[in-house]
Order: sequence, then structure tokens, then C-alpha cells
Amino acid sequence: MDLTQGTAQEKNARAKKMMLWFGMVSLIMGFAGWTSAYIVSSSREDWLQDLVLPSAFFISTVIILISSISYHLAKRSQAREEAGKSTRWLFVTLGLGLLFIALQFVGFSQMVAQGYYFTGPTSSITMSYIFLIAMVHIVHVVAGLISLGVVLYQQVKGKYANGNLLGMELGITFWHFLGLLWLYLILFFYFFN
Repeated sequence: MDLTQGTAQEKNARAKKMMLWFGMVSLIMGFAGWTSAYIVSSSREDWLQDLVLPSAFFISTVIILISSISYHLAKRSQAREEAGKSTRWLFVTLGLGLLFIALQFVGFSQMVAQGYYFTGPTSSITMSYIFLIAMVHIVHVVAGLISLGVVLYQQVKGKYANGNLLGMELGITFWHFLGLLWLYLILFFYFFN
């Protein structure tokens, strides 16, 4: 495929999608580095062997996966020119994204209640990794929520009419990525303990 061919709009869409994929690949590399460091550090004598992840983390996993479905339904509705329905699904996705973040902080509270701290004399390297990786993911979910807010604003303004779905496609791709990334992280922490 010759990437120099096509209309200016097609070239612009390809460039934006490529930039998004480069960004997501760099995030994958960062999280791969942190999970690799987690594995390497697990040979330390002070590593926690009997860690139980908070229940809020598992509930938040279900929430972020459901939010991917609602975002998909928003895009599908807009592709069918059902703008009102699409807007409602986008608001559902926004609410679920906020609920995900709230549940993450509930999970942190559950860990602290079990006596696990991020830093300090009673902390452990295991918990420091878990807090760090989860917090960095939350920062990216906030970026996803900002992106979703832009998509929602553009949706309300009617920008996605007549099949012009590029912004929504970019937003949904990043949102699905965040959901899959969290699924990977929760499974990693659950099975590599």
C-alpha cells in the first residue's frame, strides 16, 4: 500500500492513527519494563509471597471491560446516524470510567487496611510496585477520560455526522487499549504471586 496516495483527509486519518499506535506501543514498553522489574524483584528475600489483591481491583476490571462495550455501542450507534443514542452511550462510558478510578482508590484503601503501604517503614517492594503500576495506569485512564470528554463534546456539536468518525475511532481504540492493559495487569498480579 502506498501511503502517499489518497485524499488529504485519508492521509490525515492514517497519520493520526499511526501516531496513536506509536504512543500505545511506547506505553506497552513502559508497562512491560515495570512488570519485568516486578518479576526480577520477586527473588528478593523481603518479597511478599501471600499477597491477596483487593476485591475492588477485580470489580474495577469488570467495570472497565463493560465501559469498552458501551463505547463500542456509542460508535456503532453513531455509525447508524443515531446521534442521541450514541451520546447516551458516551455518557455511560464516562460514568463507568469514573467508577473505575473510584474503585481503584477503594482498592488502595483496602490494601492499606490490610497493612500494605506504598512507602515507609512498613512498606514492601512488592506493594510499591503494585501501587506504582496501578497509579500510572490510572493516570492513563484520566488521559482516556479527557479524550472521551473531547469525543463527547464533538458528538454533542454534531461533528461525527455523515460517517466522519475519526475522532471517535481514535478515542475508542485508546479506551480499548486501556481496558486490555488493565486486564493484563490484574491477571499478571493475580497469577505472578
